[in-house]
Amino acid sequence: MKGEILYRPYEIEWKEMQRFSKHAKRNNFFELIYVIDGTGIQLVNKNRFNYRKGNLFLLTPQDVYSFHINTPTTFFFLRFNELFVKEKVGKDKDTVNKVEYILQNASHRPGCILKNKVDKPLIASLIESILNEQINQQLYYDRITEQIVNTIITIVARNIALKLPKNIKESTGEPVLEILHYIQENIFDQENLRAEKLSGHFNISLNYLGRYFKKQTGETLQSYIINYKLRLVETRLLHSDMRINEIAYELNFADESHLNRVFKKYRGMNPSEFRKTNNIH
Repeated sequence: MKGEILYRPYEIEWKEMQRFSKHAKRNNFFELIYVIDGTGIQLVNKNRFNYRKGNLFLLTPQDVYSFHINTPTTFFFLRFNELFVKEKVGKDKDTVNKVEYILQNASHRPGCILKNKVDKPLIASLIESILNEQINQQLYYDRITEQIVNTIITIVARNIALKLPKNIKESTGEPVLEILHYIQENIFDQENLRAEKLSGHFNISLNYLGRYFKKQTGETLQSYIINYKLRLVETRLLHSDMRINEIAYELNFADESHLNRVFKKYRGMNPSEFRKTNNIH
């Protein structure tokens, strides 16, 4: 599937739709999609999420997505690339790297990214302000719009950061962020997640790697990898029709029994019970 290309640092679009493109889409840029009104289903990377008014979705480069519209839906689209992040989100290189990492950290997960309740009305207000600026086009409207876009991206980064390891803060060093990004990029490749592989890739001694990772994140390397995998398992249980053995295979568990044991150890119930308890299937 050929990815769509963005030729400007950012662009804005809003429109009411009765139906979405028949074909799944893939971008080579970031895309924020806000639901101004309407209901339906978001489909991303083979997962499903029931959307409604006020939901905000972040699609990262290479995500495959589409929408099934149940009632006429007005979407607000904000598309931006890494150039915009580098130039506008902050002049400090380390800050820019953190924002880029946080945005990439949303990969593999469907659903609304607004986890901080106070940010929901704030995002709604900011998007309404952008629409007013674009419609009225008064003096300096482009500059004001750009500043609001910058604020929205920063709020999005804050909400995604709520899902980061507990010790990750603004002062956290760049190397551990690179390790986390590497783990998430390679989460489906068990060989690349071995401590020896990580040690060689980042040129950190094997003995020091574990201590460094725990000091920076508050959890062991193995615990982080397992918990990240289990969050992906939960996503598939809640938002897809995949069978347990299919999920086990995709995420490199030895078999369904192995996944059941690990899931129960960390979540207190097996995957089937988790799916049933959440009333999805």
